[in-house]
Amino acid sequence: MGGPGHVAILMATRNGARHLGQQLDSILAQSHRDWSLWISDDGSDDATPAILADWQRRHPGRIHLRAGPGRGAAANFLSLLTDPAIAADHVALADQDDVWLPGKLARALARLGRLPAGPVLYAARTRIVDEDLRPLGLSPLRRRPPGFRNALVQSLAGGNTMVLNGAARALVCRAPAVEPVSHDWWLYQLLTGAGAHVLYDPEPVLLYRQHGGNQHGANRGGRARLSRLGRLLGGTLADWNARNIAALGACRHLLTAPARADLDRFARIAGRAGPLAAARLAASGIHRQSREETLALWLAALAGRF
Repeated sequence: MGGPGHVAILMATRNGARHLGQQLDSILAQSHRDWSLWISDDGSDDATPAILADWQRRHPGRIHLRAGPGRGAAANFLSLLTDPAIAADHVALADQDDVWLPGKLARALARLGRLPAGPVLYAARTRIVDEDLRPLGLSPLRRRPPGFRNALVQSLAGGNTMVLNGAARALVCRAPAVEPVSHDWWLYQLLTGAGAHVLYDPEPVLLYRQHGGNQHGANRGGRARLSRLGRLLGGTLADWNARNIAALGACRHLLTAPARADLDRFARIAGRAGPLAAARLAASGIHRQSREETLALWLAALAGRF
């Protein structure tokens, strides 16, 4: 496989037996049929390996299994993304416990195909559901255009919605190994910083299952906003900023000149405190998608929590 329109679906698993079957069913039901599924399991000690082996036997040539690096989800996904043995026109990231809508791949490929040649990252909204797939709402709608000044302080969308064309994946493969906060945020940062086009789809493409085992929450509602505010004003944001600055600094040669200037400006503000830091952050154009969250950034800088 690997002809025109071929998609390598990259899935990182760990102890996902409870919901894995539904996700695999939804991938098999995709209207776009030219795909292969590459699964990297990070040391599951539940029934996940047995389920995957059974699916591989029933779908020979479609499903490829491997052992993950054992350093968490971000490292697992990046090990798949940068593996030269996985050849495809596009790569799509998949979580182990979602349910894809049947047209997910076809919709992404249609939109990617409308753009001129060059690196492109596609990302979209999700329908949030509970553990039994009962609807809870939608992920936040991103109203401001994607860009590096947003990516420095906020992830755009879940990695489970992301599809990269070949040029975008090649950019990722050129980056040195880093330990990012999360793989989806890192892809948004690196690709916008390198001048790639980011295509945000406001239509949901999958059912995102919200449950106690999720690594990250659904990022919606009043409780989620309060939680984000707590992180912004606590120590978490400062730690994330330091890690992101280090990771992007290692990839400085891949960034555009404007992105390097923005990164330098960001690094000069991070770790400072007081009215001057807040004023510099406000003047920098670095922002989150909502006005209230951008104001919270300024408060974090004022308090020395940035």
